[in-house]
Amino acid sequence: MPKASLVGGGLCAAVLDQSSHIKRCPLSSSLKNPSLQTELRVLVDFDGTIVPGDVTDHVLQSFAGPQWLELEAEWQAGRMNSRDCLGAQVDLIRASRADIYRAVNERSIDPDFPAFLDKCRRRNIGVTVVSDGFDLAIEAILERYQLNLPYFANHLKWLGDNRWRLEFPHRNPDCRTAAGNCKCRQLAQAPYRTVVIGDGRSDFCAASHADFVLSKASLTKHCQDNGLRHLPIKGFADVVAAFDDWVFEAKKSVLATERNSSVQPKFFVPVSAASTTVPKEQPHARQSAHSG
Repeated sequence: MPKASLVGGGLCAAVLDQSSHIKRCPLSSSLKNPSLQTELRVLVDFDGTIVPGDVTDHVLQSFAGPQWLELEAEWQAGRMNSRDCLGAQVDLIRASRADIYRAVNERSIDPDFPAFLDKCRRRNIGVTVVSDGFDLAIEAILERYQLNLPYFANHLKWLGDNRWRLEFPHRNPDCRTAAGNCKCRQLAQAPYRTVVIGDGRSDFCAASHADFVLSKASLTKHCQDNGLRHLPIKGFADVVAAFDDWVFEAKKSVLATERNSSVQPKFFVPVSAASTTVPKEQPHARQSAHSG
């Protein structure tokens, strides 16, 4: 899995794709060598997980007016899909760039998240942020804490003045939940044993097909109701304390072998009958002050 500093010890130079406004992280030579690839990776949610307070909701609460809650209710009632709901909510935002960054920086990460990353680095476990929230928020907060992580998220685009639009560079037209960022797509594209860490509905599909789940809030109930192998957590202090236990549980899973077979994973519906593989995607990647 492309990893700027946690996998293979090498750094990926981020380049800007001018046509898509997506930062691309090309594979380093060490990551092309299967013998140097991690056998376990973690896909971790952002809002409510890395950041205990929901950054996306905070931005909407601050600048989208009361109408964003009406759209939220439509989504929760199943009358609107996730991607359309969030896109319409962003259309309501009236804020300058400075306003958005100020609101984002009013939120902080879980204090034990850096310790979790350190343990993953020592064990050669890749960590990727997968979020159905805003790339701007992830970029700003990772930079503030000098954390160098790849991520997949929706693109919050400034249109000038106080207007914004949400774009979906990682959408999957066949995503069963019509999410802006299809997390199952990220899970399916590599044979590694995968641990999902999350807290809510955007994590349900990926959690259902992960090798092990570290769950908060409604994701725990989803795991319980569906018989998924999981460990309920309150935060990253619990993740660090039980580190060896969940790593062991994930590594003994057989699901990764199934994902690496020629059979299309059952949770991914191909765009066409002729499609039998999941397209590879490169994550956004930022270079922290420590990355050189």
